[in-house]
Formats: sequence, C-alpha cells, structure tokens
Amino acid sequence: MGIAERKEREKVELREHILQGAMDVFTEVGYEQATIRKIAQRIEYSPGTIYLYFTDKDAILFELHKRAFGELEGAFAPLLTIDDPVERIRQMGHTYIRFALDKPMLYELMFILQAPMKAEEVCDDWEEGHRSFLFLVEAVKQAQQANRFSQASPEVIALSFWSSVHGLAALYLRDRFKMFAEEEVPQLIAGSIDAMIHCFSRGAD
Repeated sequence: MGIAERKEREKVELREHILQGAMDVFTEVGYEQATIRKIAQRIEYSPGTIYLYFTDKDAILFELHKRAFGELEGAFAPLLTIDDPVERIRQMGHTYIRFALDKPMLYELMFILQAPMKAEEVCDDWEEGHRSFLFLVEAVKQAQQANRFSQASPEVIALSFWSSVHGLAALYLRDRFKMFAEEEVPQLIAGSIDAMIHCFSRGAD
C-alpha cells in the first residue's frame, strides 16, 4: 500500500471514529448538551481535527441520520421478494421493531432524540429517510390495487402504520411493557401489527 492510499484509509477511519464518538455523546447527553469539544474529548482528538471533517455538530447528526436510514432501508430490501403486499407490510412492521431492538443507539438518533435539523438540508439531501417511507407507501398501493386495502390516501395509511409500529418500538425500548409477562410481549406486538393491518383492510373502511 502506497503513502497516498494509507493516508486516505486513515482519513476514512478517523471520520468513522468521529461519527461513533458523536453517536455516543448524542445519546448520552442529548443534542443540546452535546458539543464538538465533548465529542473531541470522547475520541481523544482536538476539536480542530473534527472541524476538518464536519462543519458543526448538526452536520455530524445529519450524517448519522442518513447512515441509520440507509441501514433500515437495507433491512427492508429482502422483503421485496415477498409477493403478497399485505404480508410484506406485516413483515416490515416486524423488521422495523427488530431493527430498533438490535440497534437501539441508531434508532434513538433516528426517531427519539430531539434535535433541530436544518430544513434546507433535510429537503435537499435526506433521500434515505424518504426512500424508507416510500418502500412502505408502494406496498400499500399494491395492496390497494389488489383490492385488499382501504382506498384512503396511501400516504396516510403508510404514516398511520409507521407511527403505530414506532410507538410499539419506543414503548419496548423505554421498558413500558413491564406490565406484561416477558414471554407475552412478542405475541402482543405481533397481535398489534395484525390488528393495524386489519384496520386498513378492505371492508374495514
């Protein structure tokens, strides 16, 4: 490996190190309390080094958001092999919850951490989050074309389903299922997803 290649690899590795350190700081202290200095202290580099890679903490958070939604999109990709759109939607719900439980820090950054994002950046560049939502919208449209779902706005149905599944995931992550026996929780979640799908099914409208 030549000098140029080694330097480029070191830059990539340091950028990844910054992002991991920032994710730790954001989830531990929240966006408002996080600073470039605290991130620098976490990774044991100077703040100036971080500014060589990111303009501010919002740029770091935005990159983490993009990556997280890219991973979620990747988790959804195998579901394209499911021909039945209703079953695909059902499995999207289960996949979403597994993603939240398997990657709680990423999920925290994506959906729970309250942080101001620059509107112009989100509108222009946040393709990953939009694609994840469109994946669900397309499945809803296919279910409607098969006359198996309500003919309401597919975006409204998709948003309602997403919001409900997000609520289940957030409750799970916040230990709000303590009122139930642990062995009952998976069945309760599966039953809740089935109930949501039933609400959208043709004949329920």
